[in-house]
Amino acid sequence: MIENFRIKVFRTVAQHLNFSRAAEELLLTQPAVTQQIKALEEELGVPLFDRGGGHIVLSPGGKALLPYAEKMKELSEQAVEAVAGSFGQRAGELKLGASQTISQYLLPNFIAAFRRSNAKVKITARGGNSNQVLDALLAGDIHLGLIEGPERRKDVHIEPFMEDHMVLVVPAAHEWANNDVAIQDLKGQPLLMREFGSGSRRVVEQALASAGLRTKDLTVSMELDSTEGLLSAVEAGLGVTFVSRWAVRNQLALGTLKLARVRELKLARRFSMAYPAGPEPAGNVGVFRSFLRSNSLDNAPIRAKRETIEKAK
Repeated sequence: MIENFRIKVFRTVAQHLNFSRAAEELLLTQPAVTQQIKALEEELGVPLFDRGGGHIVLSPGGKALLPYAEKMKELSEQAVEAVAGSFGQRAGELKLGASQTISQYLLPNFIAAFRRSNAKVKITARGGNSNQVLDALLAGDIHLGLIEGPERRKDVHIEPFMEDHMVLVVPAAHEWANNDVAIQDLKGQPLLMREFGSGSRRVVEQALASAGLRTKDLTVSMELDSTEGLLSAVEAGLGVTFVSRWAVRNQLALGTLKLARVRELKLARRFSMAYPAGPEPAGNVGVFRSFLRSNSLDNAPIRAKRETIEKAK
């Protein structure tokens, strides 16, 4: 970064309203952060934070400075990108958000492949469910979101980039293991589900509803906020669950979990990119978007067809 360092320190403290957390992010000591803020306040002639009651808040001067500090950061990033671009390179920052299945099982490989030809781009990533990723996108905390499940919103543009298939996972010793079952059989099984706001949950609920099975007809015995939690619960014999085939590959290879195929249930979906409504993304966001579009659609896992189950018997 080529921006003024004191402004960067101010912006970080303003983001967290906590000197200790700002120091951790900046890899500085807390006294060093305090010194930088004090020096900036002396330079401007006004206090930037009001300290009292065990917490800090922005002063009127700090509130006035903050939008300009954000603009300075943006201009700094644009300058770095422009200089790198003049030599045919990419640089600057790219902030990604991804829902859990994507962040845990796919995003590291995406980033590694992207960085092979864009080594100077600094990439940061955060996870969450689909709703949380979209909230972060609209708040400006990330540049691009990668989410699961269908979304229909006017404030963001949703663009599919990769196919995925969800499968029914059961304990290794379960009577359904490697067998076909009727969709009505699900009524009598303890079903483990992701939390509300999860794209995976919406996909499962919509697919079941399309097949004539409503959520209230099911025995949802537990809700968990992560795919790994669901798989661990199935291994412990607490029920059955639907997850992306990407998520269960290791357990299937080890034999700790098995698949069952639900007849007449279609659980194909697309992973999607999300970016704010308006012009198509440019800069690093546009380059990463093009990378995903050209490299991801052919990498979907194999659909859990009957032949796959038969081979596992």
